[in-house]
Amino acid sequence: MGACRTASTCSPDEAQGMHVFHILGYSKHRGMGKDPDSFIRSRIFTVGGIAYPDYISVYLELMSNNTKVRASCDLRLVDQFTGLSYSAQKTGPRIFNFDDSTGFAPEFCEFKRRSHIEGSAYLRDDHLTIECIITVIKKPHVADTKPFPKIDMPPSDMTAHVGRLLEEKEGFDVSFIVGEETIEAHRFVLAMRSPVLKAELYGLMREARPGQSITIKDMQPAVFKALLHFIYTDSLPGDMDLQGGKDTDMVRLLLVAADRYAMERLKLVCQSILCEDLNAVTVATTLALADQHNCHKLKDACLEFMEMSDDMDAVVATQGFKDVKASCPSLIVDALEKRRKFRKA
Repeated sequence: MGACRTASTCSPDEAQGMHVFHILGYSKHRGMGKDPDSFIRSRIFTVGGIAYPDYISVYLELMSNNTKVRASCDLRLVDQFTGLSYSAQKTGPRIFNFDDSTGFAPEFCEFKRRSHIEGSAYLRDDHLTIECIITVIKKPHVADTKPFPKIDMPPSDMTAHVGRLLEEKEGFDVSFIVGEETIEAHRFVLAMRSPVLKAELYGLMREARPGQSITIKDMQPAVFKALLHFIYTDSLPGDMDLQGGKDTDMVRLLLVAADRYAMERLKLVCQSILCEDLNAVTVATTLALADQHNCHKLKDACLEFMEMSDDMDAVVATQGFKDVKASCPSLIVDALEKRRKFRKA
């Protein structure tokens, strides 16, 4: 299952406005800036609830008392012939504070040289137009967290469809004689799941041509049917106890079949069930089976069980232990040696 994904959005909350200041009779106002008490002030205008006027030479001033605001400004000159405006000076974004010098912008008084204005398209009929575009940046707005769009992944139903091929008994193209029974199946399904069956059905070791049956020796029909059920469905038949304990003999036989047909997943499933069923009665027999069919994890589990067993006498008294001792005494030696080391530790 993938990690839960959510999303939220942070977007700036801005208020923007433009104030256009027309200076008529420009030539009559020249030189006023030399007198600190003489200047032309625009009417107060408001952007986002904050008031500003424009100064000629040229300044922007925050006029709202006891206020701090983050803003930017763009002072522009208007071409009197085309009506288009061009940026002459930009400030910010930065903090404007009414209580100190930061309430003014820009920091320097040089707005535009007179020589650049007089005789230019910005001045026509003694008329100069300045645009001041103010952007007040308020606190960012963060949207509520929302779950990321998700479409649930449907569970796999492939095994259900393949398993239906076995249930509906249609399209069979190979048959097996197991004991006294004839059992049919699909070649391509068997070859897909078992490399041994693939070699027998399609490879150089092919035993059967179309119309011929393959004889399976040394296997009970019930075991072969359970094997086919796993091949088609990737699970054990419903009447087998997956927790171990009720059908241990059947699981052992199925493990032998899994080893015979190189079906490693089925082999591990059987080992897991037999491991859960380990007790004083079953451990020796399971140890011998694990050793015979190269089930290393199950073998280690059996030896570990013997190491930790508090009732070794009960294990030794079982027929399984006696059979292992007679057929493969080295296994018993290994088990007892590990138990001795465990006890010393």
